[in-house]
Amino acid sequence: MRIIVANHIDPAIRHRTDLWAWTQRALWGARNGDLVLLCAPPDPGFLRYATGLTGTDPKQLHLVTVPPGQFGGRLLDPQMLTHPDLVAQVRSVLADVGGAQAVTQVWALWPSASVARFATALGLDEKLPGAGFLTQGGGELVNNKAAFRMLAAAAGAPVPAGTVVRDPGEAATATCSQLASTGAVVVKQAHNGAGVGNELLVADPSLATGHAGARHLHQLQRTDPTTAITAYWSERWPWASAQGRFPVVIEEFIPDARTVYCEQHLTDTSIIPTEMGELRYTGRRLSHESVPLRDLTPAVHKQLLDGSTRLAATYRDVGYRGRLSTDAIVTPDGQVLFTEVNAQVTGSWHIYEVFAHHIVHANTGPERTVTETHVPAHWTVPDGATFHRTLTELGLGYDPATRTGVIVSMPIVDPPPGTGRGAQFTFSTVYDTPASRDAIWNALQTRFAAPRTAA
Repeated sequence: MRIIVANHIDPAIRHRTDLWAWTQRALWGARNGDLVLLCAPPDPGFLRYATGLTGTDPKQLHLVTVPPGQFGGRLLDPQMLTHPDLVAQVRSVLADVGGAQAVTQVWALWPSASVARFATALGLDEKLPGAGFLTQGGGELVNNKAAFRMLAAAAGAPVPAGTVVRDPGEAATATCSQLASTGAVVVKQAHNGAGVGNELLVADPSLATGHAGARHLHQLQRTDPTTAITAYWSERWPWASAQGRFPVVIEEFIPDARTVYCEQHLTDTSIIPTEMGELRYTGRRLSHESVPLRDLTPAVHKQLLDGSTRLAATYRDVGYRGRLSTDAIVTPDGQVLFTEVNAQVTGSWHIYEVFAHHIVHANTGPERTVTETHVPAHWTVPDGATFHRTLTELGLGYDPATRTGVIVSMPIVDPPPGTGRGAQFTFSTVYDTPASRDAIWNALQTRFAAPRTAA
């Protein structure tokens, strides 16, 4: 039995309020006999759907809802993991299956100190890899983009030109220096994901920036750059530094770079590469992600794997154990530069480990590719039932016989009434050729992007 904790980044690091649907992706990893801690009861339809694809019997899962705490069931409150009622409930489950010795591992989406405290309360410290490191708040260190640049230097892994700054004056000086040799810089918050915590500070308006992962963009005035940079940092330092709580990264922007990653699994005795993938951005927002990554040249593949392995070894030496994603860009001339490390169960994990390798067997001939997509803003999906019904009507649901079709990655939350917005969620398309992928996409685009008429 594994104990799976469906948590998210600690609120003390980055404030989030409603991620219950996203964290239920932990159910993709659940197998017969596992115990899963959730912030809210699982969506019944999603539980049936996910376990149907993984071959897990939902009746053989122990599903435990953590006390609501400060988020009212919308997000797992870390403080609730040691609530006496929860500890007693988990102990009761363990007593029915042979006690604590039945637990093979404690496994969490986010490496929180609260998970270490939970394991300690149950006498399961030895079942949580890297427990001592997590107890001291190590999860923040190994997911901090500023700390990444320091650790990358120690590992000898190549990174884009840049620096870490700790006050607005230092930031302005570093920005002026960086912009002297490039047309733009990337400003990075220490903690955020999918480009949401990145801002492009652009001096050259001719630069193409749509391919970059940066939710925000600021165009500098060209008349007096130094004054404009100082004014920028006076305004944006509170956002970039999370009100002065964390240092900020200023990094060279490289046009036309390709965004890739290599994930690893770190144990006490080994570093195991698990998958390589690619991230694509449209209008600077993450639009889709594909695995496996098969089209790298041998030289680029070697750079990505070698640098990723060096980073993984350094993070393991620091004390981290578990899943780790090394993100990188490939420059137009074929150089791999690492941009961050995410030492957690990332949003890529279910795509490659569960979808590509457990369900689809993507590397078995004939090979398949899995591409995860965020529902486009111009689609209007009224609710989850409609989307699943549409997949059935169009024959687009995942078919084990052909190993193609659509896998819905998470519970689909209905949009708030009266907003005119569609439901927001992610889904994966499994295909053999780009033409097959386009056919699936176009069929869904036609159905959900077209204006809906009244019944």
